[in-house]
Amino acid sequence: MSLSVVTGPARVAGGLFAFALDVVVAMFRRPFQVRELLQQAWFIVTVTIVPTALVAIPFGAVIALQVGGLIKQFGAQSFTGSAAVLAVVREAGPIATALLVAGAAGSAIAADLGSRRIREELDAMMVLGINPVQRLVAPRVLACMIVAVGLNSLVNIVGVAGGFVFNVVLQDGTPGAYIASFTALAQEADLWQGMVKALIFGFIAAIVASYKGMNAAGGPKGVGDAVNEAVVITFTLLFIVNFFVTAIYLQLVPPKGM
Repeated sequence: MSLSVVTGPARVAGGLFAFALDVVVAMFRRPFQVRELLQQAWFIVTVTIVPTALVAIPFGAVIALQVGGLIKQFGAQSFTGSAAVLAVVREAGPIATALLVAGAAGSAIAADLGSRRIREELDAMMVLGINPVQRLVAPRVLACMIVAVGLNSLVNIVGVAGGFVFNVVLQDGTPGAYIASFTALAQEADLWQGMVKALIFGFIAAIVASYKGMNAAGGPKGVGDAVNEAVVITFTLLFIVNFFVTAIYLQLVPPKGM
């Protein structure tokens, strides 16, 4: 087996980690590009808000139908609302948000920075004494993080509302019982956990996309490869990080009523 099979991924992981540290430092360096931040945040919102809302409806519906059918077998249908809220707020909301941010915004960031790289714009900026990480990457990363938190809130609202409608219409659930059970199992810490997840996922999506874009090579084909690699790596990291964050949360925050 070639040694590059082992050293290649390790080199990429090390470079990605070092790049993330550079971006974090650049976020606190002045002058900060507020205009670039607002432009990038608006762009991300325009390409993700409609798909996010549309995806949130079936997410909430499927969760409500599955959970409602399972709970009904145990005679605890009154807890359907609370179980659905837990599933949407803890897992479905952050994951759906992250996938859409990575797929739409992340691919656009990788393509933009990759095209700037092959046109040697980034090299020209460094010759002029402009740090591309501070000028281009830091605002994009921060914009992804902010928008991801907002989209997560949208997914929570639309998902819970969609679950309510489908539970009442298709499973003959009681509207009052569904709403009243919201706080039976769910707690405020669950909401904060979902928000923290969305913040982390937005950071990861933007960092990976920026890193692959700024290291693109080989002309237009290299930019396309960078976009594909950014999306695949981001999805993989999101599910791995989601597991660890959930495991840590369940260890630190006891379930309600315990």
